[in-house]
Amino acid sequence: MRTETDDIIQSSDEHPGELPESLAPDEHPTVLPPEFAVNKRRGQWAEVWRRLRKNRTAMFGLAVVLLIVFTAIFADVIAPYSYRTQNLDRIAEAPGRDHLLGTDDLGRDILSRIIFGARVSLQVGFIAVSISIVLGGTLGAIAGYYGGRIDNVIMRIMDVLLAIPSILLAIAIVSAFGGGIVNVMIAVGISYIPVYARIVKASFISIKEQEFIEAARAVGARDGRIIVRHILPNSLAPIIVQGTLGVATAILSAAGLSFIGLGIQPPTPEWGAMLSSGRHLIRSAWHVATFPGLAIMLTIFALNLLGDGLRDALDPRLKQ
Repeated sequence: MRTETDDIIQSSDEHPGELPESLAPDEHPTVLPPEFAVNKRRGQWAEVWRRLRKNRTAMFGLAVVLLIVFTAIFADVIAPYSYRTQNLDRIAEAPGRDHLLGTDDLGRDILSRIIFGARVSLQVGFIAVSISIVLGGTLGAIAGYYGGRIDNVIMRIMDVLLAIPSILLAIAIVSAFGGGIVNVMIAVGISYIPVYARIVKASFISIKEQEFIEAARAVGARDGRIIVRHILPNSLAPIIVQGTLGVATAILSAAGLSFIGLGIQPPTPEWGAMLSSGRHLIRSAWHVATFPGLAIMLTIFALNLLGDGLRDALDPRLKQ
């Protein structure tokens, strides 16, 4: 009885060195579609979200941050009064039914000013961090990818900036260009550029020598494509974590600038300025300074909880 195996053996004897058609290597190897990489990336982010949901403190921080963001977006609807409305007959009034958190030294509703102040503080925090990530990330990417003299020049400049405390650098910039929300965002953003430059540079150095980067170079991919399509997506984890923590730091820095009178100017509601205006009433009207301080503390606490949770969720060493 003749079998398929006998046919294969006979064919091999007749044509040595040649494989039968059924066993020959495929002339057209399977090429994975682009959707495969997209689905894989989506699966990775789904895994990160699954692990983040298991962290109760991180989810609490996320809930508080989302609540503050929602309050800031719909401040015009949620706030019971305008942040500009003054009632000189009710100056520094204690919390009550008409004013849940009391009034300040000009008779303005503190709750309304805190709600509108959330819009200002979050705007400063997110935009300042965006400036730091874009400028610092670009410089760090160039230094980490190309190295050599370019790396040396860029990182020595970053070292000079790191030698100056960030709050002092922000004070110097605001003092030179004046106060206002735009200048505060720029000053805080510039003061934290070295932090993100060093983080991105370290990520690029660890990734650019891996095999898939060498494969991309071998097929003729240009530097820009390698950086944007291959290295940068794999460097997002530390940037996201530092960015989340950086928003909290930027809000605190902006509040500190406003507290000493160099930041956002009245009548714009800003938590640091509100805290400063109520410090002389701390004994007679404790609520004027207490509630803005609690708003700063709660926001920074929630952002730090979220940042710690993201760090644990994005850390591949913690995968089960």
